[in-house]
Amino acid sequence: MNRIALVTGASGGIGRALVARLRAQDCSVAVVGRNSERLSGLDADVCIEADTTSPEGATHALEACAHSLGRAPSLLAHCVGSTLIAALHRTPAQAYREVLRVNLDSAVFMLQAWILALKGGPGAAVLCSSVVARIGVANHEAIAAAKGGVEALVRSAAATYAAQGLRINAVAPGMTETPMTAGMLKLPAMREGAARQYPLGGVQTAQQVADVMAWLLSAGAERLTGQVLAVDGGFTTVRPLLK
Repeated sequence: MNRIALVTGASGGIGRALVARLRAQDCSVAVVGRNSERLSGLDADVCIEADTTSPEGATHALEACAHSLGRAPSLLAHCVGSTLIAALHRTPAQAYREVLRVNLDSAVFMLQAWILALKGGPGAAVLCSSVVARIGVANHEAIAAAKGGVEALVRSAAATYAAQGLRINAVAPGMTETPMTAGMLKLPAMREGAARQYPLGGVQTAQQVADVMAWLLSAGAERLTGQVLAVDGGFTTVRPLLK
């Protein structure tokens, strides 16, 4: 029986790379996004238009997947996210709440809907955090708070549902080449400055993050749950050697 995977935020850079990776592993894949037109070019079995920042949208995504593919997905990859680079004193309340809605609310509602859809069965989920939740980075207070919530959610849910056979993990990427970061990498000087912050050098690709996420969903990671893997070229744990 083929594994069924549901990938949210599938039109983003990491989501697109993960869809391709899962398809290469012979998974049936349902993709979710707010705009169905942006999903049309993906190699997926079913495309679902839904806003997963609401309980209703998350539930609709799971129900549409089960209806189209015959059962609820045992694999969930939640790639919905946004960012905000602004000092706290320059962060309007509305902007802060939007960051929490997109990053934390969507993670809570999507994970909740997935757990309910599985009805006590086993499965594996991977969510997306960020390096800014793991180490202090200036001018990232709002997104750090949101992603810190995602990491706490992963640990608590992993503890609650381990006996059910659910594995729940996350990745915390560093600077990754995606449409979201294009503005921060558009000039050679900006790219070089970003690359120097990482002990392994360079700016990582969406495919490199997707590879780790796909592994966390695989049998090779069957003893991992409640973990947040920093895919960051050593950013959060190693000081770069400056020359």
